[in-house]
Amino acid sequence: MEYSIEARSLTKVFQGFKAVDGIDFSVCRGEIFGFLGPNGAGKTTTIRMLTGILIPDGGKAVIEGVDIAQDPVRAKACMGVIPEVGNVYLDMSALQNILLAGKFYGMHRAAMRDRAQNLLQMLGLEKKGRQTVKTFSKGQKQRASIAAAIVHEPKVLFLDEPTAGLDVESQRLIRKLVKDMNSRGTTIFLTTHNIEEANMLCDRVCIINKGRIVATDKPEALKSVIEKTKSVEVSFRQKVSQAAVAHLGPVTRVEVHGDKLRLYTADPDRVVKAIVRFAEQKNLTMLAVHIRQPSLEDAFMELVGGQA
Repeated sequence: MEYSIEARSLTKVFQGFKAVDGIDFSVCRGEIFGFLGPNGAGKTTTIRMLTGILIPDGGKAVIEGVDIAQDPVRAKACMGVIPEVGNVYLDMSALQNILLAGKFYGMHRAAMRDRAQNLLQMLGLEKKGRQTVKTFSKGQKQRASIAAAIVHEPKVLFLDEPTAGLDVESQRLIRKLVKDMNSRGTTIFLTTHNIEEANMLCDRVCIINKGRIVATDKPEALKSVIEKTKSVEVSFRQKVSQAAVAHLGPVTRVEVHGDKLRLYTADPDRVVKAIVRFAEQKNLTMLAVHIRQPSLEDAFMELVGGQA
C-alpha cells in the first residue's frame, strides 16, 4: 500500500498541555480521508504539523515519502492547503492571487494563465476574476483561496473546515471540486466537525478527541459499531414527559428533539409496539412515529463518550 500522508507518533505540547498526543495514522494515495472531532480535539494542530506550519514536539509527519521537518520545500511542493479562513491578498484580484501562487510553485506562464481561467470558471468567479478580493463575499473569498491553493494541481490537498459558515452554493461548489480533484488522483485530507459532510465525501474517517485517535474506519463501518443507538421517534398531540416513556420496552435513554421524543433502543420493534399500547392506555394521539437507523453523528457521540 502506498501512502500519501503518514503521521508517526505525532505530538504537540502547548505550555504543558498535550494538544496532540502521539497519534498514528496513514492516508492511502488517492483517498479522501476525513479527520473528525469536536472543537479543541486537536484537528487544526494536527493539520498544521502535517503541512509544516508547526514543528512537532515528538514523532514526524511524512508527505509523499518526504519527512516535512527534514525537507519542507520538497514536501510542500506536493501539497495545496486550504485553511478555514481564506489566506488570499484582499487588495489583489482573484486572478492576481492565483497567478502569484502559480509563480511560487514555478509554473510556466502560459500553463498558469490557462489554469487560472479554468479555475475561475469552475468556481463561479469568471465575472469577478479581475475585481479585488476585498469586495467578495465570504464564500467567494474562500473560492478564490481554493483556486490559489490548487493552481499547481497538487498531489495532496489539505482542507481545514473548508465549508464552515459558507452559503449553500459555495458549499456545493467546494464539495464538487473535492470530488473532481480526487477523481483525477489527488489525495484529500479533510478536517471537519461536520459529520454528514464527512459521510458524503470520505472513503475513511478518523475520529480524534482530546488529542488522541478514537477510531479509524469507513463511515458505514463506524455506524455498524453502534447498532445499539437505533432509536424510535414519536410525537404526541398531548404533552408527554421523558419519564413517562422511559420504561416502554428496552429503552436505554430518552431525549427531547423539538416536539418529538427519541427513545434509544437495540430493539425498535418492541419499543414501537410498547408505544402503541401506551398511547391506547393513556388515550393519547400519536402524530408521528418512526424508527431511526444509527447515523454517523450517533457513532461520533458514542465513540467520544458524549464529550463532543
